[in-house]
Amino acid sequence: MSDLSIETTPIPGLLVVHLPVHGDDRGWFKENWQREKMVALGLPDFGPVQNNMSFNALRGATRGIHTEPWDKFVSVATGKVFAAWVDMREGDSFGATYWTEVDESVAIFVPRGVGNSYQALTDGTVYSYLVNDHYVAGRVYPALNLADATAAIPWPIPLDSAEVEVSAKDRANPALADVTPMAPKKTLITGCRGQLGRALAPLYPGATLVDLDELDLTDAAALAAWPWEEYDLVLNAAAYTAVDKAESPEGRPDAWAANASAPAALARIATEHGITVVHYSTDYVFDGSPVEGGHREDEPFAPLGVYGQTKAAGDLAVAGTPRHYVLRTSWVIGDGNNFVRTMARLAADGVDPAVVSDQIGRLTFTTELARASRHLVDTGAPYGTYNVTNGGAPRSWADYARRVFELTGHDPARVSTVTTEEYAVGKDLSPRPLHSTLALDKLAATGFVSTDADEALAAYLRG
Repeated sequence: MSDLSIETTPIPGLLVVHLPVHGDDRGWFKENWQREKMVALGLPDFGPVQNNMSFNALRGATRGIHTEPWDKFVSVATGKVFAAWVDMREGDSFGATYWTEVDESVAIFVPRGVGNSYQALTDGTVYSYLVNDHYVAGRVYPALNLADATAAIPWPIPLDSAEVEVSAKDRANPALADVTPMAPKKTLITGCRGQLGRALAPLYPGATLVDLDELDLTDAAALAAWPWEEYDLVLNAAAYTAVDKAESPEGRPDAWAANASAPAALARIATEHGITVVHYSTDYVFDGSPVEGGHREDEPFAPLGVYGQTKAAGDLAVAGTPRHYVLRTSWVIGDGNNFVRTMARLAADGVDPAVVSDQIGRLTFTTELARASRHLVDTGAPYGTYNVTNGGAPRSWADYARRVFELTGHDPARVSTVTTEEYAVGKDLSPRPLHSTLALDKLAATGFVSTDADEALAAYLRG
């Protein structure tokens, strides 16, 4: 009996699992699937939802080479098989092969898009496989001829032997040169026409871009009809951001629907389909009390207004799905109307604004937020909540306004100051947190280097 171990193969992601088998005169016992131990050794936490069994009455029964759009964990219950795999995915590894014999002491993790085939070496062979999506009749996926010369699989029992039984369908499968590779799962960007959605799109060429009219995340029927099995990443840039209108009788239900109910529905879908969700949050989930070093990711929520309440609820909902990144940010500046563009326009028009001086934080350019999103996903950073803003010294809105005037060639002294309380007089405004600075230590620990906000501001105005 050997220890549980996992080894890699020439096919990326195809893993051989060596299982300890406890035997005596009565037979044997093994832990065929043990999530905690196997994941700790490097097996993907692939979330199986279905268990299938395949019985081969006679030695020589040969199946495949079939490619499915799900991950599978294959093991033998009784007997022995010769198993072969061919990578049928788009990319440099297309056509890579691996084969081995599988008995009760071996299991194989087969990633989505890798073709698999099995030849029974004993009568009465039974093998089982766990899969992480449900079988749907009628779907057609890539298949490969068992005798393909390029794959050159050394079948122990030759395919032309009288012992070998192969279905007519498998004998008619195409050669590798005629196979259309399986495309990878897709990325979905919601809220694609917003400032953040427009910044995310260039980093994910080929992503499916949707806004409210293409996919309404508050519409249960639309969510049910969407082909989620085709996706493995959702960047949820859709949100209700009318902070002041959220306080009104007409705005409140819309804010709750978009910022809380929709992320909750998305989280449930992500859990069911094994999708990674990147969701975007805000400093408004805090009350703005001063915190040395800035608000941290694990600080208890204390929103002051409806907008912050709805965003906090969305954060909690998304945190319930296993594969999630909640990116908490503040003072977002992107493509479109925003504070920086307003200040630049006022400077050019000769208007001398009075700007709030007692709200402190950092700007976050959408390019920085998009770059951090890509970094966390690509590096496989631990799932969870991360603060994301540009770096540098925290400043007030008035400080940033003066900097905009200066960078556009105008006298920064033209900017006067006002307190939040003074600014709110006579206006229907949602309460604002005064201290919005977010601590960036957790993000930095993943290897991400935040761009200084002053540098990003200068580049933004030049662009």
